[in-house]
Amino acid sequence: MIPKLIIHGGAGKRPPSNRQREIQKVLEKLLEAAYPVLLEKGAVEGVVSAVGGLEDNPLFNAGTGSRLQADGKARLTASLMDGQRQRFSAVINIERVKNPIRVAHLLQDEMFTVLAGREAMAVARAKGFRPYNPITKERLAEWQKHYKGEGTVGAVAIDSNGNISSATSTGGRGFETPGRVSDVASPCGTYADKLVGLSCSGLGEDIVNVALAVRVAMRVNDGMGLKEAMKLSLKELEAIDGKAGMIAIDKEGNALCIYNTQFMSYAVK
Repeated sequence: MIPKLIIHGGAGKRPPSNRQREIQKVLEKLLEAAYPVLLEKGAVEGVVSAVGGLEDNPLFNAGTGSRLQADGKARLTASLMDGQRQRFSAVINIERVKNPIRVAHLLQDEMFTVLAGREAMAVARAKGFRPYNPITKERLAEWQKHYKGEGTVGAVAIDSNGNISSATSTGGRGFETPGRVSDVASPCGTYADKLVGLSCSGLGEDIVNVALAVRVAMRVNDGMGLKEAMKLSLKELEAIDGKAGMIAIDKEGNALCIYNTQFMSYAVK
């Protein structure tokens, strides 16, 4: 199997042309940085590296530069799924950490793999994650104007052994009710097994309402082709006026991005 990595910078409204070019350039640079990690350490480390890089770039709504909730705080959510071990881990609404995806990665080997809020932050501190302020001037200005929008980052990889992993990270929609939980915190938005992996972006409530990532995966497991499964599931999402996009890789190494929003940025290697 030739290792493959696909990443996305979120689905939503179409940005200006110069912004699109900037996003694509950064995605390709981050892809080149994460791909050697995939080659050397496998799918799990590959997607964690990719999403960690996306979190560090304030261009995207994850980690540094995340959107702010209604009370002006950045609460971050990230998840990771190891398809080989069929194991999901996540942190939900964690505050003041630089890379929530790395905390989710740490939880992969813990007894309790999904933690939220202050308790998640306490575990992160105990494990050596230092305090960090992810709020940027741009996001603060958006919050002051009551900005709303959608956006998430993610990665899916298959390594040389055929192991598939997926990871997703988000700063939320912006100005949502504090404590709101997105699709990223569940297999609805981040899923991987031995046949397929997916990372979703868009309106989290819509994604949860149709269990989008799991719906696609179950169809692939039942023998449907990846592209057909993604298209059909997106059509069913549209039946409830849902908006989303997703990236995926199957066991054959097919890598796809499908969305019904105005725009979704992605890159694949």
